[in-house]
Amino acid sequence: MTYEQIPEEYWNAIKDCDKTYDDLFLYGVKTTGIFCRPSCRSRIPNIGNVAIFQNAAQALAENFRPCKRCKPEGLSLPAEEWVKQITGWIDKHYNDPITLHQLGDLFHGSPYHLQRVFKRVTGKSPTEYIQAIRLEKAVDMLESGEQSIADVGVSAGFPSTPYFISLFKKKLGTTPAAYRNKTREERNNEH
Repeated sequence: MTYEQIPEEYWNAIKDCDKTYDDLFLYGVKTTGIFCRPSCRSRIPNIGNVAIFQNAAQALAENFRPCKRCKPEGLSLPAEEWVKQITGWIDKHYNDPITLHQLGDLFHGSPYHLQRVFKRVTGKSPTEYIQAIRLEKAVDMLESGEQSIADVGVSAGFPSTPYFISLFKKKLGTTPAAYRNKTREERNNEH
């Protein structure tokens, strides 16, 4: 059902988190691929991204996943699958500002629960995972490009150049500039 077909009564139930509609329909958010009960306390979606379902089977058949927060029809994803979806999203959006609250909203879990489950499954906190991805991308850019250190940091998603340099040195034991110079020397020695 497209947003033009969503009855105003259903849209109001979603906006008001009205529990009395939980047995009447479920709604899916196309941008996240997650479906919820009308009473779900997750962020209110854009009406243009909403699809209405009569039951969980219908939502699942359309490749939507059950919300971890409201657990429509009592369904929930195994922790490993949930974290796989989160890491997949982070891998695509690593250069955007990412907060734990944003991840909680996007993946329908409280920030505290998301942090605990993520760390249990991956051995890293979401922040540590994001930092590792950003550092990996920065290393690739330093090895292959001529961008300035500041541009590499920004392109990899770091909020500031000093933070990028500090974290790079802490995790890799050298500064980005020294790392770039070392890889250039190694390449020149190979030829």
